[in-house]
Amino acid sequence: MTSRRSLPPALAPALAAMARRRFLTVTGAAAGLALAGTLPGITPASAATTSGSKDYPFTLGVASGDPLPDGVVLWTRLAPEPLAPFGGMDQRAYSLQWEVAADRRFARVVRRGTTRVAPEYGHTAHVDVRGLRPWREYFYRFRSGSHISPVGRTRTAPAPQQEISRLSLAFASCQAIWEGWYTAHRDLAARQHDVVLFLGDYIYEFGIDRGIRPGDGDEYQTRQTVTLDDYRRRYAYYKTDPDLQAAHQSAPWIVTYDDHEVVDNWAGDNAGNTPADQFLVRRANAFRAYWEHMPLRAPQFPEGPDMQLYRRLRYGRLAEFSVLDTRQYRDDQVNGDGIKPPNEATAGPGRSLLGFPQERWLYDGLTASRTQWNVLAQQTAVTLLDTLAGPGEAVPMDTWDGYSASRDRLLRTIDQRGIRNVVSLAGDLHRSVASDLALDFKDPDSRTVATEFVGTSISSGLDGEDLDAGGRVLLDENPHMKFGNFRRGYVSCELTPQLWRSDFRVCDQVTVPDSPVRSRTVLAVESGTPTVHEA
Repeated sequence: MTSRRSLPPALAPALAAMARRRFLTVTGAAAGLALAGTLPGITPASAATTSGSKDYPFTLGVASGDPLPDGVVLWTRLAPEPLAPFGGMDQRAYSLQWEVAADRRFARVVRRGTTRVAPEYGHTAHVDVRGLRPWREYFYRFRSGSHISPVGRTRTAPAPQQEISRLSLAFASCQAIWEGWYTAHRDLAARQHDVVLFLGDYIYEFGIDRGIRPGDGDEYQTRQTVTLDDYRRRYAYYKTDPDLQAAHQSAPWIVTYDDHEVVDNWAGDNAGNTPADQFLVRRANAFRAYWEHMPLRAPQFPEGPDMQLYRRLRYGRLAEFSVLDTRQYRDDQVNGDGIKPPNEATAGPGRSLLGFPQERWLYDGLTASRTQWNVLAQQTAVTLLDTLAGPGEAVPMDTWDGYSASRDRLLRTIDQRGIRNVVSLAGDLHRSVASDLALDFKDPDSRTVATEFVGTSISSGLDGEDLDAGGRVLLDENPHMKFGNFRRGYVSCELTPQLWRSDFRVCDQVTVPDSPVRSRTVLAVESGTPTVHEA
C-alpha cells in the first residue's frame, strides 16, 4: 500500500485517523504495482518553494466540492503544460497560497493559508477549508509565485437544523469530449446553482481518434488509458475545456464515478477478460487520478484499488444526498451483459448492485433522515427499462434491471419504513427519462414509492434528436415512464419544502459550437406525492 509517510502534511493526519470499513481487500503487492512504473524517480523536496515554471500554472482551472456547513474543499492543479509529462512541472514540491473571501473582489478575505503540492499527487491541491459560515456564498483563488488563478464561486451547506426556503442544483453526466462541445456546461455555469452533482463518466478511457475533436493532435489521447500517467493526461485534456472550467468555477460539485473513469462496464474486480490482478492495477491507477482531479476530501483518498466514495451530505432540513457507488462493490453482470430478457440470474437475491454493506448503509441513512427530500445521487436508472416492442421484455444487464433484487430491496425498504420524498437522480443512459418508481412495475395498480429523474449526457452520443425510435419504444412499453428525450444537456432543479421542479435543459446541437440551449420541459413532484407531472 502507499506509505502514510509519503502523504502531504494536509492529508496525513486525517488519513491516519481513519478507521475505514473496507469492502474489498487486495494484496499490498497489487496496490504497489498500481503505482510502480508510472512515475520516474521522484526526489522529495527538502523545502517547499514558491518559484515555479515561468508559464501560467493554472491552465486546468479551479474547483470546489463536498460542501459542509462550515467548510468546502478547494481544488486546483499546477500544470503550465497540461498535456506534457507531469503537466510541465519539475518533480519537486511547491507552496501554493489560497484565499477565501466574502466578495468577488477579495476586499473581505475570511480565510487564507498555504498548502504543499507534491509531484506524487500530480501537483494537485485539495484544501479542506473550515471555519466558514453556513449557507453563505464565498469566492476563492490560488496564487503560485506571481501567478493568480481564476476566481471560483462556492457556497457552504446550511446548518443541520437550518430551514431554507429554496435550493438550486444541477446534475449532469457523460461528457465524451470527442463527441461534442460542452455548450451545456456553459449554460449550467451561467445559472449559478447552489450545488452541482456530477454522476459519472467524467472522462472516457477510449482512445480518442474520431469524432468532433479527436484528441486535438495529442498522441496520448489516441490510446486507451491504463497507467497513472495515461489517466492524468486524460483528465488534463478534458479539464482544458473552458466551458467545463466555467461550470466548476460557478458552484461546488459533488461527484461520483461510473464505469468510463476506469474501463467500460467494469464490475467489482471484473473487467471483461482481463485477469483480476491486472485489472486491479488499472483500477488503482484510475482511482488515484480520479481523486487527484476532483474536489474530494482525504477520506476519499484511495488505498490502491479501494476507494471509499459513497458518502452523505446534508442541506439543512430541506435535503440529504446519499452519494452512491454502483461500480466498486457490485456483482458481475449476468447473461453476458448487453440487453437481454430478465431471468432467474437477474433476479438472484444473492446479487447486489451496491454490495450488501453499502445497501445497509443506504437503508439506515434513509430511515434516520429527517429532511424533507431524500436524494439518491447515483449512476444509472432504477426504473424498469423494457426496450423490446410488443410481447416479452429485454432490459440492460448493466443497470438496476440486471440486479432487480437490489431494486426490490430498495423500493420495499422505502415503502415499509415509510421513507418520504425519495428522489433518484441518475445518468448513464445518454437520454433523459422521468419515471414513477413503483413496487411492481408490471402491475398498473402497484403503489408508487419514489421518483426518478435520469439526465441525458453532456455530449456523449453526438447531437441525438428529440425522440428517437428507442425512446418511443421505452415510452410505449413502460407506462411508469412519464417523459423521454434523446438530446444532449443536463437537468436544473429547484427544491422547496413543498415542491421539486426539474428543468430539462437541452442543446440543439453539440457537434456545432455555440448551439442554443433551451428548456425542453419542466417536471415537478409534490412533497408527499411521489408522482411526476408537468410543472
